[in-house]
Amino acid sequence: MSTQLYPLKFTPILKDKIWGGNKLMSVLSKNGKGESLGESWELSGVEGDVSVVSNGFLKGNSLDELIEIYMGDVVGDEVYNKFGTEFPLLFKFIDATQDLSIQVHPNDELSAERHNAYGKTEMWYVLDADANSQLISGFNKESNKEEYLEALKSGQLLSLLKSHSVNSGDVFFIPAGNIHAIGAGVLLAEIQQTSDVTYRIYDYDRKDSEGNLRELHTDLALEANDYKSSNDKVAYELKVDEAVNLAECPYFITNIIDVKDSYERDVYLLNSFAVYMCVDGEATIIYDEDKTEALVKGETVLIPASLGDISIHSKKGAKLLEVYIKK
Repeated sequence: MSTQLYPLKFTPILKDKIWGGNKLMSVLSKNGKGESLGESWELSGVEGDVSVVSNGFLKGNSLDELIEIYMGDVVGDEVYNKFGTEFPLLFKFIDATQDLSIQVHPNDELSAERHNAYGKTEMWYVLDADANSQLISGFNKESNKEEYLEALKSGQLLSLLKSHSVNSGDVFFIPAGNIHAIGAGVLLAEIQQTSDVTYRIYDYDRKDSEGNLRELHTDLALEANDYKSSNDKVAYELKVDEAVNLAECPYFITNIIDVKDSYERDVYLLNSFAVYMCVDGEATIIYDEDKTEALVKGETVLIPASLGDISIHSKKGAKLLEVYIKK
């Protein structure tokens, strides 16, 4: 039996939410049940929700076990030296049939001080959106703590925030400190730092399954907000069989690839793992000269840092998000 690393797929971790729906099942073919599937954690190192390999001879092994055994061969030497066995990014698909709570995530410094955790910078790629769907990202003008608190107390918070109409293919970069919310009718891919620290600011007075109002974190959010923040959609133009950058920050680089024929990448040169999320169509990854791994819409694959040259081919066309960590 070969012990060489290969493109790794993982069993999705499915999470029901009060605002969830059925698009993760109907559009992305997830094996959920009911009408309230809100999130599919595709690749996670979050404690209590660590991903498990679903293909090849490593099937059944957890992500942290892989990193412990293979170290830099999985994630890259520089990534391993910085993060050890903790996988630094979290990949999700999210389906919102209701407006999600308005929230903010603290930055690294505040998260370390308060929670002994990393901050949460993230980005969104919209796969599908109902007519008139919207997202919130940032303030519509520079604000301050006093104005923000007054609007919050008087029920006028939405008047300070920037709403965006969204369509399939729209991209938003959400740095830590940027107030935001996913709107009803939106299905998206989310790439973020490994952190589950969220400050819920406003939740439309909704109640949980037991009839209780959901907890808000007004005081914690006060210092976390970036009151100058006013983010717009990321502008980009697809290029056939080329990587087009969507986001670049200290935590991750994300490109989009419109594969019509083939795309080549030497992962070894990145000194980082690479993750591909298939957001449309289907493709085949060729590695180790002649071995293959299929990838269809809704699937995510981790390419180990040591794998070297890969090529991605598609006969019917595919769109992939390519994610890795900057050297």
